[in-house]
Amino acid sequence: MAAKLRKGDKVICLAGKDKGLQGTILTVDPKSGKAVVEGVNVAIRHTRQSQTSQGGRISKPMPIQLSNLSLVDANGKATRVGFKIEGDKKVRFAKTTGDVIDA
Repeated sequence: MAAKLRKGDKVICLAGKDKGLQGTILTVDPKSGKAVVEGVNVAIRHTRQSQTSQGGRISKPMPIQLSNLSLVDANGKATRVGFKIEGDKKVRFAKTTGDVIDA
């Protein structure tokens, strides 16, 4: 099945403690159905200082369920993603505006 959300897409969080926050997708794991979004679902890890790295509180974005994310359209609102055939290519489009996402 084709991916509705891909790396580099601008998304908004629909549920959880970060509801309403926007960010871009850094990685997607289709097997577990999760994605890592910058600035969303950030955990703080306390690490000890070593010779190579500084210690302290380090922020790390954690995976979030794909069902809790929605693509942001040209108007800055959450939209669902659909698929259609243009010529001989299958492309994604925003359901709210009808704009093609893939160029």
